[in-house]
Amino acid sequence: MAEILLDNILRLFSTEIFGKDKSAYYVGGEKKLISLIEAGKIESDKPANVQNGKWHCNAAQVLLHCRCARKVKRKKRKK
Repeated sequence: MAEILLDNILRLFSTEIFGKDKSAYYVGGEKKLISLIEAGKIESDKPANVQNGKWHCNAAQVLLHCRCARKVKRKKRKK
């Protein structure tokens, strides 16, 4: 059941794009994003060949390589 839901989500997001900042946040940093792009695991392009042009990263591939999000336990404040 979970595999079917994951497959549906990835098929839906295969036509979507994320920018560089959002993609880097999901995969765990800009260096990791660049290494995944260089390895060919994430498709990306930069349509406008200017310094501040927006990156387009395939959203489904970014979500496949997202980092493990653990819940952080917060310490209770002492009064």
